Amino acid sequence: MTTLTKEKDIGCVVYVTTYPPRECGIANFSADLISYSDELFLEKVESKVVAMDVGPVTAPLYSPKVIFQIEENNKVDYISVADKLNAMPEVKMVSIQHEFGIFGENYGNNIALFLEKLEKPSAVTFHTVLPRPESGMKSVMEKIIRHSDLQIVMTELSKKLLIEIYGAKAEKIKVTPHGIHPQQYVDTLPAQKELKLENKTILATFGLLSSGKGIEYAIAALPGILEKYPNTIYLVLGQTHPVVLRREGEIYRNKLIAQAKNLGVEKNVVFVNKYLSRNDLLLYLQATDIYLALSQNPDQAVSGTLTYALGAGRAVISTAFMQAKEIVTKEVGRLVPFSDSKSIELEVLKLLENKKILENMGKSAYLYTRNMTWPNVALSYMNIFSPFLSRATEKNKFMLPVNIAHIKKMTDNFGIFQFALLSNPDPKWGYTLDDNARALVALSWYNDLYPSEEAESLINIFLKFIERSSIDTGGFVNYFNTDRNPHNELNQNENLEDSNARALWALSVASTNTKIGSVKKHASTLFQKQFKLHKKVISPRAAAFYIKAFVENLSHHENTDEARKHIEFYADFLVDMFEETSDDKWKWFEKILAYSNGILPDALLAAYSVSGNPKYFKVAKASLDFLIEQSFEGDICVPVGQGGWFKKDGKKERYDQQPEEVSALILALHKMILVEDDPIYRQKMMLAFDWFFGNNLSKQMVYTHSTGGTYDGVQEEGVNLNQGAESTIAYLLARLIMEINQE
Repeated sequence: MTTLTKEKDIGCVVYVTTYPPRECGIANFSADLISYSDELFLEKVESKVVAMDVGPVTAPLYSPKVIFQIEENNKVDYISVADKLNAMPEVKMVSIQHEFGIFGENYGNNIALFLEKLEKPSAVTFHTVLPRPESGMKSVMEKIIRHSDLQIVMTELSKKLLIEIYGAKAEKIKVTPHGIHPQQYVDTLPAQKELKLENKTILATFGLLSSGKGIEYAIAALPGILEKYPNTIYLVLGQTHPVVLRREGEIYRNKLIAQAKNLGVEKNVVFVNKYLSRNDLLLYLQATDIYLALSQNPDQAVSGTLTYALGAGRAVISTAFMQAKEIVTKEVGRLVPFSDSKSIELEVLKLLENKKILENMGKSAYLYTRNMTWPNVALSYMNIFSPFLSRATEKNKFMLPVNIAHIKKMTDNFGIFQFALLSNPDPKWGYTLDDNARALVALSWYNDLYPSEEAESLINIFLKFIERSSIDTGGFVNYFNTDRNPHNELNQNENLEDSNARALWALSVASTNTKIGSVKKHASTLFQKQFKLHKKVISPRAAAFYIKAFVENLSHHENTDEARKHIEFYADFLVDMFEETSDDKWKWFEKILAYSNGILPDALLAAYSVSGNPKYFKVAKASLDFLIEQSFEGDICVPVGQGGWFKKDGKKERYDQQPEEVSALILALHKMILVEDDPIYRQKMMLAFDWFFGNNLSKQMVYTHSTGGTYDGVQEEGVNLNQGAESTIAYLLARLIMEINQE
């Protein structure tokens, strides 16, 4: 048995729950919640477990996560563990995962006794909330609610029941969905091939087997389905529930086997009688065409199996139990009456007859459930707990390891693709100088911190792309088609000042910051050529990139006097724009807050750092303070949305927020901290970085650590699930600056 970490700045959440290797749904739920919480918060919040046991305590069963064990019917254990937790100052929150049947007799009254003795803050997650409880059950629930600080449920209907039936206070109830594993959307074919089920139509149900799952009604529906789709296979996934197995053995499974044989469908019903690992389960779900969730309990508050199926992007046919009525909409599936095999048959046939509708349902299910991914759910739990965890919301809580896997995936031997469909490159849109310049900056910074052959290879690809984009008479083209030839129409008809200046900045970074000698030399040669040929610009952002480029190279190359002249020219240009446009209420360079706004004060701060000109600092500070004011609502980061931007005397667009805007703000705040280390700027920098981790209007993760990609923005309906180059690089730049800022 292990002990807790004693460091005073690390809080601890203790989960009272069943826990693996015990086989039950609550154990799996808790293991996933803890695993993803640790991934996000381990540096600041420690997770430990009090494991619920059926019989006598057997310590060797558990991992070091488990610090205590309770025998479910032993009252002494409950009191003893409560006393021990009370004596541990590092324990800041106790999270109880509640389900009837795991806390002993009398409707689990022992957990109410535990809460009475517990002096720590507590939150109880109710996995079942019954609308018509027996009086004894209702009494126990009321005691649990009375003695806990917070209650967590997974549906709005469960919240309503807690208030109306059990007398809970609305302000103490939090709604957080059941978690699902983050995974890419894929069609059924690869998984079916792996399982040797190709050319089959797959129906599936999974979970620990017990009567009440409604599987007999699915089997009864098969003869009618097989008449039209004879290659249909119904997978019944999962072993019999351990409690059921001890009580009655395999009676229910044997009845199902006999039923299938009597109906002549025994070859079409496949029982996978084992406890499935996460990877096996996800593979079976990916192979499934239609998932059947046929619980016969209308009061079932939540079904993890239903949630997992929707999360895998699979259409669902479900009975109308409580959770299903809330989340199985016509866009993702169909509801059927209880105990009605004919309705199951008809709905399956309707979906199989229209494969386009079936496919769209699966995609809708996938999109609908992105807020339910375990990182989002873990984030939600930690936000609920954070008032009790003083350190959990402080400095650098989201400093996850840097992951460049998605940048590598988005890049071929020519350059980084511009767009993605979900997490896959979308080559039809080709490449841009803009994105490859961004990538060169990010990978140069990355390689300074984490040198590797992989990073060096990517740097060379991005550098060669910029070289291919260069024009002998000065400047660059921006757009390239999929065939790797320049897109002449776009390059001729669009203003390329910003992309050209960004490319010069990227070359300056590569020529001064990278540790790779050949890259330094190559980038320096390209920079010097373009420096001599660069053209005057009128775009404020292009001017800002020029300033950053010339400042970067000032002490490393020839022509320093010339570089200083250009820095002052463009800095004066920005100051003039500011003075012409700004007034008491609008302290900005233009009559609109548009895109990548932070680059403007960032550049003036860079100019100030080499010139000492106080007017550059004055304008930089005034404009950055104004940008901060427009980018936060309280502590929530709400950058200017790209759908309509923010015009002077107009209304700010709050949605279509993009990572590029947040990243530019973070870089500007970092530059300000180097000049004036005010704690307010550090706080705003951290809050802005947290935008990627749910500190946004959607309250969802924008960065996805499982892929290393970043979603393309926050929209009114949620996050844009595509993980394009600009967004992914924007996060990487921000993440690296956050690390540099700690040094």
